[in-house]
Amino acid sequence: MLICSAKRLLGSRSSLAKYRNGAHSKFARHSAVLYPDGRSPAFKEECRFAALDDAGSNFSSGISKWGILWKHRMHSTTGIRLEEPLQKSMTEIVPRLALVPSDIRYEDLVITRSEHIQVKPKLDATTLRFGAVYSDHMLQASWREELGWTAPSIDPLSSVSLHPCAQVLHYAVQCFEGMKCYKGKDGRLRLFRPDMNMDRFAHSADRLTLPQFDKVELLECIKELLRIERDWVPDEEGFSIYIRPLLIFVTHPFLGVCPTREAMLFVILSPVGPYFPSGLKPIKLYVETQNGRAFPGGVGDTKIGGNYAPTLLPQLNGTQLGCSQVLFVLQDGNPGGGLVGESSSMNVFFLIQQDGENRELELVTPPLDGLILPGITRDSVLTLARGFGNMKVSERPLRFNELEGAAENGRLLEVFGTGTACMVQPVMGLVMKDQTEIVVPFNNEAAEYWLAKPPGTAGLPHSSAGEPLSVCGRLTRALLDVQHGHVDSKWSVAIDP
Repeated sequence: MLICSAKRLLGSRSSLAKYRNGAHSKFARHSAVLYPDGRSPAFKEECRFAALDDAGSNFSSGISKWGILWKHRMHSTTGIRLEEPLQKSMTEIVPRLALVPSDIRYEDLVITRSEHIQVKPKLDATTLRFGAVYSDHMLQASWREELGWTAPSIDPLSSVSLHPCAQVLHYAVQCFEGMKCYKGKDGRLRLFRPDMNMDRFAHSADRLTLPQFDKVELLECIKELLRIERDWVPDEEGFSIYIRPLLIFVTHPFLGVCPTREAMLFVILSPVGPYFPSGLKPIKLYVETQNGRAFPGGVGDTKIGGNYAPTLLPQLNGTQLGCSQVLFVLQDGNPGGGLVGESSSMNVFFLIQQDGENRELELVTPPLDGLILPGITRDSVLTLARGFGNMKVSERPLRFNELEGAAENGRLLEVFGTGTACMVQPVMGLVMKDQTEIVVPFNNEAAEYWLAKPPGTAGLPHSSAGEPLSVCGRLTRALLDVQHGHVDSKWSVAIDP
């Protein structure tokens, strides 16, 4: 009987029954999740595990109640997923049963609706501060080295229980992503270049030996989470819902440093207003030359928590001087005042007017040399600016004395940061430790002019004669047009209802 049941479970995937779990919004496929008491509706008639006692009592003794052991759902994308010591007992009884590590799959997604739905907050920049409000549900999955991924699930937002010796708590073995979803005037939800986020997430995980995953399938699971939480997505420009995927290393109690053996993945959502509530108004950057953000051969090009914790002290020092963010300048032993890097949460751009007869405009940002995070907004800004056709766009090493010289000669025309959280943030000053400051011009009227442009016109090449110069304002308008669906773009990925 056991062999017959196993063969039926390992047979055609189309034979698996679909089911509704409570108040689900959609049917989900129950991919071989085993419940020893027969409560699984997918297998209630096909495989009643109470009958397995005839094959040996040790078979069911390894299964914890409800089919969960150490928070691992027992499933497989190819058949049955079994937990130790159940695995040994099962393979002894059915030696032909192959246990193959599984991957994340959208069709395995299990959804449990929250019974406590929050009242949605008002669209106010002071209320929807970055990371202060969270939606009702979260996406999660677990991974073990010998078994692969569990079935992903969407569950009510809840706390996570970790052992005090979890590796993530001691050695910061974790990586994360930052994405956004926008709601256009047509009511459709849109993600902005999510494929790049998935690529960067996988790269960060690989650098830390965290498990790889099917990027397309994970993205489909995230889309489903957004469908469930669509009422949380603001429909006003400047507002969005921030998406935070997080992958962490957890393990049995062990304090040694070792490659990942167990991991957990979470995705949470947070409705947000502008990162800086002041809107498109310039801020000051504190120039940090003593404490570095990244170094050659390090992990500056990955999005891991260890890159952000060291920025807290420089951030505090800058705040005392009236600065909102930090510009890191690496002292590499070469002349020129140090190598300009990035901000603690932004890539940074500089609009410089070059010497010479034609006074060419050059938009400069540091290159992706391993020290710089490959920002999705950074890449988008480079592509848009190159399409404008009225300036040179460069990714090249930039030393701080070049900025000082350009500022002294009136050739430093604009400075702004870019990132998923802030999008485009103008800068009006670079403040040194001794409180001296490089003043950066910012033309507010020009920026407002571009923000007020009709949708779809800011991104067109070769602006009309007489239009004011504000690269910051023009880029902001062009990005908003894409993100909110005002223009057709391959960067904007609509989510089907």
